[in-house]
Amino acid sequence: MQKVLRIGTRDSQLAVWQATLVQNLLKEAGVSSELIYIKSEGDIDTVTPLYDLGVQGVFTKTLDAALLNNRIDIAVHSMKDVPTQLAKGIQPAAVLKRASYKDIFVYKEEKAIEELGYVNGQWSMVNNHESILTTHHSPFTIATSSIRRIAQWLHRYPHHQVDNLRGNVNTRLRKVQENNWQGAIFAAAGLERIEIRPENSVDLNWMLPAPAQGAIMVVCREEDEAAFEGCQSFHDTDTALCTKLERDFLRTLMGGCSTPISALATIENDEVVFKGNICSKDGKQKLDIEKKVLSADADMLGVLAANELLNQPSVLKIVQDIRNAKN
Repeated sequence: MQKVLRIGTRDSQLAVWQATLVQNLLKEAGVSSELIYIKSEGDIDTVTPLYDLGVQGVFTKTLDAALLNNRIDIAVHSMKDVPTQLAKGIQPAAVLKRASYKDIFVYKEEKAIEELGYVNGQWSMVNNHESILTTHHSPFTIATSSIRRIAQWLHRYPHHQVDNLRGNVNTRLRKVQENNWQGAIFAAAGLERIEIRPENSVDLNWMLPAPAQGAIMVVCREEDEAAFEGCQSFHDTDTALCTKLERDFLRTLMGGCSTPISALATIENDEVVFKGNICSKDGKQKLDIEKKVLSADADMLGVLAANELLNQPSVLKIVQDIRNAKN
């Protein structure tokens, strides 16, 4: 009799949606499964900013522990939350085809995005450290708990204020309406997957995403061949390559998820286009890199891009400052 795979998931609406997607894909492959709900530390503590929790894998470690303790057979994660170094004894089982990788801004009033420079569906160009229109207006406050989003936002809009925003996507959307903010930043994929993206939202095309944003990763125990093979039917090789390069870039620069480091790899006509950046936490400095190679030669592209940045003294200073702040 075929084994019924136990799928570990957080109990938020988005996490359950992702786990159910995997369950349906397993069913299409002829594999039976059931959902096992597990609450993570990141779900329990919705007050402390993510960058102050002091651990990697805040949303994944509880599921990983359940996996290693044989309470579940596979765990489903938003890939951007997965540490670049998996826990010992755990291996990737599948990376699903990526959804939108973009960040979006959910605003309360139309005049807010106009003040940001979004007119007729386009973002206006901004000079470094020169906020458009906002310098002489009342304080402009946005909300996010992501250090990466904060750094890129303050680089573009240095006069703005940023407040902490925690909770699942439904809670965060509600908080936007309840607080005195002009808006908040979300991942497009999360809101679009559960069909709650508001009409009053715009893509932040100028903001580079977190490594692996928009991708879903399934992990299993290293020795569990049945679980691994059961997930291979929905493993997407293009997404796996692109997210590997992005996570290699992150790991080579810093190694942690909660850092002001962004990366995006896309495949265009058998070529991989890689874009990455690192910011100082206050947004005053941002160093970018862009590279393009044939897909067949791309395996080390993320590492090469990171090392190229690390050859710049200003990048080494940013990395050192971030590490000192974490200690």
